[in-house]
This record gives sequence, structure tokens and C-alpha cells, in this order.
Amino acid sequence: MPKLNRDARHPITLTVDGRSVTGYAEPRMLLSDFLRQEAGVRAVHVGCEHGVCGDCTIRLDGKAVRSCLTLAMQADGRIVDTAEGLAEPGELNDLQRAFRRHHGLQCGYCTPGILMSASDYLERTPQPDEEDVRDMLSGHLCRCTGYAGMVDAILDVADERARPDETG
Repeated sequence: MPKLNRDARHPITLTVDGRSVTGYAEPRMLLSDFLRQEAGVRAVHVGCEHGVCGDCTIRLDGKAVRSCLTLAMQADGRIVDTAEGLAEPGELNDLQRAFRRHHGLQCGYCTPGILMSASDYLERTPQPDEEDVRDMLSGHLCRCTGYAGMVDAILDVADERARPDETG
């Protein structure tokens, strides 16, 4: 394996929200920085740079991770999903609509990361109870809300998804 020059930028390619993105990263560049600077993704926010606040949460190969704790080069060849890819441009998915309906956001800075964690969580835990949702949200810091609207929104989506499809 060739030795990497620590100061040189290296090309990496990843799939971001369904599109192929190639950019350049130094070996120590964080994935959060790569997504913002090289891929132009604005829904990845950085609050603490220590993985505590959850603002930078994305899905890497389908699993929620903190992009401020992941090196960009570790994502080379992998699939990254961000809040920008939750719905078609100009549209909202069911989780985003529920956050709006239940006033689950205020300033919105932490919202993309929370949406990514909630999206991942609801796929793994389709019928959570309130305590489970609050436990999942404990990995995020929001300075504007009391989390009640977020909890209500996530539980509402879980209930909606559990109902049988009435269209057919």
C-alpha cells in the first residue's frame, strides 16, 4: 500500500444523497468538512466537533454516524445520506412534515442531524415508546426546544407508518 503524504490532498469519491461526488481531502480532513466544502452539502452542521451535540449526524452506508468523528478518506467509495436527501427538492418526507406539524424545531440548526438519527432509529425501531425516543434524542443537544415536539413528531410518524395502507 502506498504511503500517504499527510499534507497532500487526495481524490475521494462517494455517493451523497444519490449523486456521485468527487473531491479532494487531506488525510486528516473530517467528513463533515468534506461534505460542506467539497460536496456543497449545507444540511451537515458542526456544533461541537467532538461528537457530543449530534448536529453533524449523517447516514454512512445506512447507519447514523457523527460526520465530525469520521475522516473523509474513510468514506471513500461509500454511500452518504444527509437531510438534504430525505425528500425530493421542494418536498418534505413524513418525518419532516411531522416535525413541522408538532413544532419540533425552532432555529433549525440541530434539526438535520436529529432528522437523520430519527430516520435511522425508526427503521431499526418501528414502534418505539416515548422513553425510547427520549433516550435516542439524548444523543443530541438542542438549545431552542424542550424536545417535546420532536418526541411527539417521531411517535406520530411511527404510528402513521404502522397503520395499514388504506389506498389499496
